[in-house]
Amino acid sequence: MAGPTFRWADAADVAAVVDLVESAYRGEASRAGWTHEADLVGGRRIDADTLTAQMVAGTRVLLVETGGAIEACCALRDDGCGTVAFGMFAVVPTRQARGTGSALLGEAARIARDDWGASTLELDVIDVRAELIAWYERRGFVRSGGERSFPYGDDRFGDPFRDDLRFTVMTRAL
Repeated sequence: MAGPTFRWADAADVAAVVDLVESAYRGEASRAGWTHEADLVGGRRIDADTLTAQMVAGTRVLLVETGGAIEACCALRDDGCGTVAFGMFAVVPTRQARGTGSALLGEAARIARDDWGASTLELDVIDVRAELIAWYERRGFVRSGGERSFPYGDDRFGDPFRDDLRFTVMTRAL
């Protein structure tokens, strides 16, 4: 069986990417993996219209496929000033902790540095997700000291179960 391959998502992949992201972040299916938001935020993480609009506006979605099946994804957006935003990072929950996420992160960093000339990757993590923050720190990210508010009241970001959520901004030099 062939190993994993990387490719850019296109419009035909939107439904599969939405399903993957939803399964990795929210609901009961997400609990099969080691990292999820099911206890913090309910509702949708992304929908097809939002993802399509993001892609039309310049966000690129990098996929990992194994045997023709999408196994992981991440969104990359180049700000044109040396920073690439990294987000919507998802691995099929039953396939987590096998190196796929690390490989995808490595390829995303390579693209940002070598293909787009960026010097920094930046991401946001819900601040109470200590285990996930530690995972990123083991891969060279540092807490920048920046924070962003959680978008309470905006259904596009789900229905939070807590009123104390915010995002920690993390960066990684390339």
